Amino acid sequence: MEDKNNRAPAADAGTLDEAVLAELVRLRDSIDNIDAAVIHMLAERFKCTQQVGHLKAAHKMPPADPSREARQIARLRQLAENAKLDPAFAEKFLNFIIAEVIRHHETIARS
Repeated sequence: MEDKNNRAPAADAGTLDEAVLAELVRLRDSIDNIDAAVIHMLAERFKCTQQVGHLKAAHKMPPADPSREARQIARLRQLAENAKLDPAFAEKFLNFIIAEVIRHHETIARS
């Protein structure tokens, strides 16, 4: 278990070289920064999809667009493959996001 400053547990300190611990902290700091960026990017994405939901509701369009979703999944699978990321993971991640977007669009349409 780590403390809130990304330091390794005290038990590791006695058995691991200081350079190893420093590298671990450096890598974890990078991971924390990337996680923050992912959250901010998702927030921006959802701001856009909320606008799409309002536009769809105003024009009586359905909340879901299966053909768009299929194109997006294919596109993200290819991007994942190019980035050496498991395409199945990318698809699961996008499906999770799409489900949330559709839920938002349904809520907007009802209001």
